[in-house]
Amino acid sequence: MAGRGTEEHPHGADRLCGTGDRVYSRAVRRGRVRRRDADPVPCLLELALLHPDPDDMDWLVPTAPQEVMTRLLRGVYDEVSTSQRRVGAAVAAVEWYAGLGGRLPSSGTEGSAIRVLDGLSRIQTAMDEATEACTTEVLTVQPGGIRREAELSEGLHRALALRGRGVRMRDLYNHVARHGQGLLHYLELMGDTVEARTLDEVIDRLILFDRTVAFIPANADHTMALELRHPALVGYFATVFERLWRLAIPLTAPLPDTGIEGISHREQSIAALLAEGHQDAVIAERLGISVRTCRAHIARLSETLGAASRTQLGVRIAQVGLDGPAHTPDVPHLTLPDQGSPTAR
Repeated sequence: MAGRGTEEHPHGADRLCGTGDRVYSRAVRRGRVRRRDADPVPCLLELALLHPDPDDMDWLVPTAPQEVMTRLLRGVYDEVSTSQRRVGAAVAAVEWYAGLGGRLPSSGTEGSAIRVLDGLSRIQTAMDEATEACTTEVLTVQPGGIRREAELSEGLHRALALRGRGVRMRDLYNHVARHGQGLLHYLELMGDTVEARTLDEVIDRLILFDRTVAFIPANADHTMALELRHPALVGYFATVFERLWRLAIPLTAPLPDTGIEGISHREQSIAALLAEGHQDAVIAERLGISVRTCRAHIARLSETLGAASRTQLGVRIAQVGLDGPAHTPDVPHLTLPDQGSPTAR
């Protein structure tokens, strides 16, 4: 009977079931209850809230509520004492393990393999710290076309600080950046500390310091960035940079001729992207030019190739062999230790 009661009424004296509450309350009011009335709630006997009347075994008498409360409070006290001992043991264990070694970096703190920089001020602060720690090289990819003077001036203090310490810098730009006077003035100011090359297309902004820390955008408007210190990630980005660098054309060298009269290198690049089915806005973004400029080049392509529609232009592009990437001449390996440029321009 006791086992069955425990299964059907799994509770303590402080939270009786409805039937048990009614039977015990009746017993307290009347001084006793019949044993058969308590048969549906054997939990009252198991919890010692009722016990047999020594004068008549067919009746049950209640345990005084004051005695029940004392017993409950003793149990609560024991539970609290046990919990306090467990808390103390946990604290002691943490203190013991913490004392075995130095301070370990937590997620989101300095030294993390990946850190999210939210806001331009945090990005600039992190870049300044990386600049101060840099001793050998900086590699950068700077998409977006012609560099405005304000963009170049934004990171000029970092570039000058690096030049003062003899740090080498290498920058990759879109071909269109060649037409910006601001970039030419910047490179003239930096002298042989900085080497620049260009490509039709480059990846999104990337800045690597000493191949130990990299910065990349974390959102479309570049108000958030990721600071990466994981060796595998930084090494991967360094490899990407080196392969792009090998394909790029030195800023001091002219762009290769297309071999087709009346078609410029940029128009050849646009033709290849048109052949892939890209829209004007996508082509403009990838080449770092405005949509208006892109459409002007497409119009000239159509005129030069004698195409009366976009469909016919696609056919003509394929016929004259402009549907492949623009030819990039081999670039001889330089003997100087090439290295990169840190501005968030």
